[in-house]
Amino acid sequence: MVCRCLPRLICRPATSASCHFRRPGPGSLPRGSRLLSDFACSKAPFGTRRWSCYRGRVDHGVPLLQLRTLSSVPSPGATPGLYERFADSAVVHFTEDVLTSVQQTTGLPWWATIVCTTVALRTAVTLPLGAYQSLIIAKVEALQPEIAELAKQLHYEVSVRAQQRGWAQKEARFHFKKTLRRIVAELYVRDNCHPFKASLLIWVQLPMWLIVSFALRNLSLGTSDTGAAVHEALGTGGALWFPDLTLPDTTWLMPVSLGLLNLLIIEIFASRKLEPTKFQTWVTHFMRGISLAMIPVAATVPSSMSLYWLTSSTVGLLHNLMLRSPTMRRLCHIPRSRNDSDTPYRDLWGALRAKLPR
Repeated sequence: MVCRCLPRLICRPATSASCHFRRPGPGSLPRGSRLLSDFACSKAPFGTRRWSCYRGRVDHGVPLLQLRTLSSVPSPGATPGLYERFADSAVVHFTEDVLTSVQQTTGLPWWATIVCTTVALRTAVTLPLGAYQSLIIAKVEALQPEIAELAKQLHYEVSVRAQQRGWAQKEARFHFKKTLRRIVAELYVRDNCHPFKASLLIWVQLPMWLIVSFALRNLSLGTSDTGAAVHEALGTGGALWFPDLTLPDTTWLMPVSLGLLNLLIIEIFASRKLEPTKFQTWVTHFMRGISLAMIPVAATVPSSMSLYWLTSSTVGLLHNLMLRSPTMRRLCHIPRSRNDSDTPYRDLWGALRAKLPR
C-alpha cells in the first residue's frame, strides 16, 4: 500500500503502530528506517481509498519536509469538518483528474494548462450565463416605465378607496405596496424576466471557482489521488517569476494584480447604477472589501491557485467588456434599454475617471 501523502515513500506493514519506509529503486533507505510509535499509518477518513500518515517524528533522518501536506489531515477518529469534506469530495477529485488529463493530453506546461482550462471553462459556461444575465437585466429595465405608470395609477386608486373605507395612512400604504408587488410580479412572469434569474451566473460561477481552487490546492500540496508525480510536475511547471506552482508568489505580483482587477470589475458594475439604492451601495462596499482581503489570501496559497484566480478574473473582465458592445448585444438578442449607449467604452472610461481622486 502506498502512502499518498509521503511522496516517493512506500509504506509496508510493520509490527505494532510503526511503519517501515523504503525508497523505490536504487538508494533505498536502511531497512531499520521507520516511523516511531507516534506515527500511525491508517486509511484516510470519509471512506476514501487513499492512505495517510499522521504527524509525528521520523528517525534515521527521514525529512519532515515531505510531511508538510499532513497539516490538513484530521486525526484518527476525528469528525471531518466542512473544509476537509469538500476538499475530499468526489467532484473535487474528478476535477483533479480532468486537469491532469488535459495536461497529459496537450503536453502543455502546467501554467499554460491552468490558463487554457480557465479560459475554456469561463467561455463555455459563464459567458452564456453572462449574456443571459444581461438579457434579464435589459428586460427588467425596459419594464421600469410601465411599472412607474402603473404605480401612479394604483396610488390614485388606493387614495380613493382609502377615503371611501376610512383607511388610515398606514393601512393605505400597506395595501398600495401589497398590490404593487403583485402587479410587478405578474409583469415579470409575463415577460419571463424575474430578477432572481439574473443571479444565476453567481450561483454557477462561485461553486465552479471553489471546486477548481480546491482541486489545484490538492494537486499542489500532493494530497490528490494522482500522487507525487503531479506534485513534482507542478513544482517545475511555472514560468517567469513563479517557477514553482506549489509555493506562494513571494513577489506579490499576482495577488496585488488580482485585487486591483477585482476592484476594477466591481467599479464597472457599479457604474451601471445611475441611482443605486442603499442596499446596492452596501453590497458594493462589501465586495470592495472582499477584493482587498483576497490580496493577502492569494499571497499565502500556492501559485497555481493565484494563477487560476488571476486568469479567471481577467477572463471575467473581458467578458463584461464584450457584453457592453452593441454588436455583441445584438448577436445575443439582448433588447436595447434606455441606459444603453452607442459609445459604451468611452462612457465607461469617463465614469471611471470621474471616480479617481483629483
